[in-house]
Amino acid sequence: MLGKKIKFKIPKVPSKNFINGKFVILEPVNPSKHGKDLFETFSLDKKGLLWNYMPDGPFKNLKQLSYYIKNTDCFFYAIYSKRHKKYCGLASYLRIQPRAGSIEVGYITYSPILKKTVEATETMYLMMKNVFDTLKYRRYEWKCNNGNEKSKNAALRLGFKFEGVFRQAAVVKGRNRDTAWFSVIDKEWKKLKKGYLRYFSNKNLDKNFKQKRSLKFN
Repeated sequence: MLGKKIKFKIPKVPSKNFINGKFVILEPVNPSKHGKDLFETFSLDKKGLLWNYMPDGPFKNLKQLSYYIKNTDCFFYAIYSKRHKKYCGLASYLRIQPRAGSIEVGYITYSPILKKTVEATETMYLMMKNVFDTLKYRRYEWKCNNGNEKSKNAALRLGFKFEGVFRQAAVVKGRNRDTAWFSVIDKEWKKLKKGYLRYFSNKNLDKNFKQKRSLKFN
């Protein structure tokens, strides 16, 4: 059976504009501006665990990290923490398909000072808001190694819905990768947005940015 007809306008591609939030600023990455901070904050992860599920990394020096950032077809943002006054993470849009109305978030790399913070959550909110409110996509995807339980749990916490597993989808660093798929679609965004705004409200966060109520969408 054919799908129902819809009114569809091809969405925009991500621009080089900054995305300014309450706690972070997302800037299209520039190795000469952001590389030093990123390398220093990533290096706080002494065991290189940030890169376990990434196709590249860890990086021994700034030159290697800069090469990684520049030689990709992903649209990377450097994450600036207003609290720490430095760049301490990366996230990107990839598999950008305007004619399908679909775009993916990925290559999310948070330094130890960014992990499990309100800044980390706001980064994902701002990127999702940009996708639906500004760029006007109808589908937002999250994919990860099916063995990466932290990433799968993060996707669910952020409002993505699990869609299934693509078996033997890739080989990464000489290992098999089964890929778990998650998504948010445009009709779900209004409810998710309300949940995020409740979470970021002054009533929910104390002066140290600690939550009183966890992120919920009901």
